[in-house]
Amino acid sequence: MEKQIIYYKDELNDEFSTAVIEPKRIERDYVYIHKSLWKKFTHFFWYRIVANPLAYAYLKLYFGHRIINKKVLKKAKGTGYFQYANHTHFMADALIPTMVSNPRDTYVIVHPNNVSMPYLGRITPSLGALPLPDDAEAAKKFVTAIETRIEEKQVVHIYPEAHIWPYYTKIRPFKDTSFRYPIKCNVPVFCFTNTYQKRKWRKTPRIVTYVDGPFYADKNLKGKAQREDLRNRVYETMVKRAENNSVEVVKYVKAGEA
Repeated sequence: MEKQIIYYKDELNDEFSTAVIEPKRIERDYVYIHKSLWKKFTHFFWYRIVANPLAYAYLKLYFGHRIINKKVLKKAKGTGYFQYANHTHFMADALIPTMVSNPRDTYVIVHPNNVSMPYLGRITPSLGALPLPDDAEAAKKFVTAIETRIEEKQVVHIYPEAHIWPYYTKIRPFKDTSFRYPIKCNVPVFCFTNTYQKRKWRKTPRIVTYVDGPFYADKNLKGKAQREDLRNRVYETMVKRAENNSVEVVKYVKAGEA
């Protein structure tokens, strides 16, 4: 693959996804949890029958995907947990969380864009998309949905970097805001780091995913200090794992420093 160069200004807020979608507003009438038998069936059909096999095939055939250290997830036996990862591919990032936490169901906190796409936007909620809310009433339902999935001993996945930087080989700084959820639910945190590694006979790099954890909130700390501590331990682990990248498909250069 020919190396691209992308110039950025703001590591926290720059977005390099090429998708152009007009997001719908997620307001009080948005339903996060459907209780009807039909909706439960559509979740099972799209998630287990369609998405899982296709995700596995795509990741294996195109990226030669490997997961390292998945065994640590056994330490969360009997409880739901939160999962954090770096955000570096528009398609693979929609699929890898499911592969990592399988056989559990994974619910991914997403931008409203993900439920606003024509046709596919109607399916993504059945695949586990939890869009960020736009008003106070929707926010209450959003938090309830997260807590419900954790109580069901499932997995809630978060991309703390928030924005896609394709093939980026480092870990961008991210805020501690989302770490309030595992602290409130009193459950463990795991992280995985997607790395891009050179293959001998293919130009497309291999994605190797490293899983780490569990991380627990420090009970001796309170409020923001507790969130910052949890965030920092996850961040430092991901930075260390990112050292396993061995190929740079896209070079990112800060504007003015070229």
